[in-house]
Amino acid sequence: MITYKEFDSARMDEVKMIYKKESWNAYLRDDEKLKRAFDHSLYLLGAFDEDKLVGLVRCVGDGEHILMVQDLIVDPDYQKQGIGTYLFKSIMQRYADVRMFMVITDKDDPVDNKFYQSFELKKLEQLNMVGYIKG
Repeated sequence: MITYKEFDSARMDEVKMIYKKESWNAYLRDDEKLKRAFDHSLYLLGAFDEDKLVGLVRCVGDGEHILMVQDLIVDPDYQKQGIGTYLFKSIMQRYADVRMFMVITDKDDPVDNKFYQSFELKKLEQLNMVGYIKG
């Protein structure tokens, strides 16, 4: 049975394993930077199979005016079981009153885009807005 609870950077090896399985390699280049990112995150919620971390959602922001879902990832062996949906719904409920709730994903990823649109999230262009990113 999958359970959900807050966690911290003490589980960094498990986090890195999930990132590696999903080829999120940018996170794997600097262990100290990744640990600091987790330590400075607003909220971390994990999905656990007994004591094994199998998915997570990581949020950044102030939780009042801005909330960004930085990471939502599930171990490939546990996908298609509703874990990602549960994690995302939990964040949406927890931060229901935040002024700007946002998530960024690849423009051409049909699975992710369909997933986020299923929660009635709008693209910036639909809100007559534009975003700028240094990259």
